Amino acid sequence: MNTENVDVLIIGAGPSGCVSAAYLHKKGVSVLVVEKSKFPRFVIGESLLPKSMEHFKEVGLFECLDAMNFEKKRGARFIRGEEVCLFDFSKKYTEGWDWTWQAPRADFDKALADEIVRKGVHIAFEWAVTDIKFDGTNSKTTIKNESGEEKIINAKHVIDSSGYGRVLPRLLDLDKPSTLPKHSSIFTHVIDTNRPEGTEGTLITFDIVKPQVWLWVIPFSNGKTSLGIVGPTEFIESYKGTTSEMFSEMLKLSTHYYDRFKDVDFEFDPICIKNYSKSVTQLYGDGYVLTGNSSEFLDPVFSSGVAFATESSLLAAKLVERQLRGESVDWENEYTNYIKKGVNVFSTYVKEWYTENLQTLFFHRPENPDVKEKICAVLAGYVWDETNPFVKKHDRAVSSMAHLIDMGNKK
Repeated sequence: MNTENVDVLIIGAGPSGCVSAAYLHKKGVSVLVVEKSKFPRFVIGESLLPKSMEHFKEVGLFECLDAMNFEKKRGARFIRGEEVCLFDFSKKYTEGWDWTWQAPRADFDKALADEIVRKGVHIAFEWAVTDIKFDGTNSKTTIKNESGEEKIINAKHVIDSSGYGRVLPRLLDLDKPSTLPKHSSIFTHVIDTNRPEGTEGTLITFDIVKPQVWLWVIPFSNGKTSLGIVGPTEFIESYKGTTSEMFSEMLKLSTHYYDRFKDVDFEFDPICIKNYSKSVTQLYGDGYVLTGNSSEFLDPVFSSGVAFATESSLLAAKLVERQLRGESVDWENEYTNYIKKGVNVFSTYVKEWYTENLQTLFFHRPENPDVKEKICAVLAGYVWDETNPFVKKHDRAVSSMAHLIDMGNKK
């Protein structure tokens, strides 16, 4: 059996894996990226947050993405009936990028993968990890392609950026139930033939069609739009028929968007993912670290997926590189505790979205500009800025403010 020796094995060639690989390669670390799929491939998570732009810029991946002319995302709109709340990333509490992209991930991820290959990183496409064994921090990983050929990869460290594949959580039995409510989603792409001119046609929108049910609308620069409906699993399961029939029926709940999309053809049969929120018992171990969706997968309402993927993968790569140089790394404090801070902030906002406390803040009039700027910073991905009270006191800031509004409304 063929054997290959590298410093770091990275599982997955999505944004998380590419950011880690780009950083480590630039530092002179030998890297192999193993990717089960052939690119381009479809994956969900098409709306980014400005926080990720820092990561792409730092590792030299911004320019290749900017050249793709993806739709620029300068904020996000939330609709509830006739009520509208628009967040502008240029009006946020925390300094940083005030725009990002909304993009079909097949094109986005391929642009990243092509660029790291151009830089000299080897990606083994269509190879799957089937087994892994550790001897201290050293690992022996078995990979296999569709022809049945196997290889052994010896590595000094493994970064699991496998996303929804969750390779190491599965092989090492690290999965645990999420504390978030059980929700499911159904989604597709359409040719947006009825797209309005101007900002209305490009704006990413979350349309609340029932208290815990919402529609995402993500327009792309290629004329297509991503549509998805998210709600409690029992709500999704209450619709019968094919996924196309189910989605067409659910779309009728949106008074704002139904006319625009009622007659468009689905580019593919809508895909349904049930009970998608995931968690793990630990984020690292001797010789490995979990990044992005391979560690935590949160509800998509605030588009946090890629932001966590790139934040965690860049940090993981920096810590791995330090450890390979012989430095001591406190993985618990420098990685787990840091990443968990951001996860906990976003988890609070997801939970408060479904309690409707956050919706109370979004749609209260007159708006409080100070509160809105602080929440906008969270929605832009700056969930580690503890000078922001809506980050530092996330576990009570939203609920307390919503309670004050409710008390005022009852007077």
